[in-house]
Amino acid sequence: SEEEKEKKKKKKKGGGGEEVEEEEPDESMLDWWSKYFASIETMKEQLRQQEAAAAEAEEKEEMEIAEGSKGQGKNKEKSKAPKDDKKKKQQPAPELPEKKNKQKIDELKVFNKELETEFDNFEDWLHTFNLLRGKIGDNDDNATEEERIVGRFKGSMCVYKVPLPDDITKEAGYDPNFGMFQGIPSNDPINVLVRVYIVRATDLHPADINGKADPYIAIKLGKTDIKDKENYISKQLNPVFGKSFDIEATFPMESMLTVAVYDWDLVGTDDLIGETKIDLENRYYSKHRATCGVSQAYSIHGYNTWRDPMKPSQILSKLCKEGKVDGPHFGPGGRVKVANRVFTGPTEIEDENGQKKQTDEHLALTVLRHWEDIPRAGCKLVPEHVETRPLLNPDKPGIEQ
Repeated sequence: SEEEKEKKKKKKKGGGGEEVEEEEPDESMLDWWSKYFASIETMKEQLRQQEAAAAEAEEKEEMEIAEGSKGQGKNKEKSKAPKDDKKKKQQPAPELPEKKNKQKIDELKVFNKELETEFDNFEDWLHTFNLLRGKIGDNDDNATEEERIVGRFKGSMCVYKVPLPDDITKEAGYDPNFGMFQGIPSNDPINVLVRVYIVRATDLHPADINGKADPYIAIKLGKTDIKDKENYISKQLNPVFGKSFDIEATFPMESMLTVAVYDWDLVGTDDLIGETKIDLENRYYSKHRATCGVSQAYSIHGYNTWRDPMKPSQILSKLCKEGKVDGPHFGPGGRVKVANRVFTGPTEIEDENGQKKQTDEHLALTVLRHWEDIPRAGCKLVPEHVETRPLLNPDKPGIEQ
């Protein structure tokens, strides 16, 4: 099974054209980076809008306070109406001119935080409990919890009364008298390929006297230890790495991935600038499917080629089967029925040569992108994304590097 984890990198191939319009960027010139930078712009635009809306609300509030308590009730309603109007106006306005030439580039989701914070640490059924060494004598009293960790216990506990209430039986979708943990994967060791994409680092902590750093990447997972020393980037605090690393690993023995940025030094040892740790096992087993994120569109060529080893229709069938959901039933006229929901979408796909053929993949992808609307088994699936993780240094606890 292939896992596409962490940050996403360049796609090498540019392909033929999809629908050609004037002003559209030339498809063969586009690559993953075009997609990434377009997504960054969208993210900045959203942040600007949020800030503008917040500033406006603050201004209104100050005005209200200044007006005093006289006729406050009336003022409140008055000031509320224009604010909503403005918000409505604000959002579509910047998008309209862009739509013509820009919106053609497919985007991905840029999270300005770790993926875990968005998806409850991927603890939907696997919880992690640290196992600590006991304290002996005085010197252990000051030991931090980190230093006392000797292992991790992962699991889930469920307490329920017997006989089971009907609503639980309904909620579970199977006969819960056989226990709540049906359909969980076996605990045999499992081999995976982990692909780590590292896009860039921002605002690194200067490591050298000249106020700069010479950063390079180091990656550690189980017995694998990669130091990408020869590709260090000279005198740069905002390096663009654009690198991809493939590592084979075995869960559960090797599941904690460390991505670190070191400062290259000619003399002496290289200093750690900061590192981030990612629990791959939780991502792999999470029902949010945090392996290769679900992209916005299904394409078989060009800069946006589908990269998951499974096609959308295969992923959908698997999710329906595992969640005991009825479907998917593909019908005529671009319709698909899953549980009691019907989704519609396009049913044709073009290959490099512009040949059109019938496909269910777009429909399946539409369902995956709205999987949280499916009753009982549904939840939000991780989209194709780039995440942003703080780099920490054990010598400077709690301070982002």
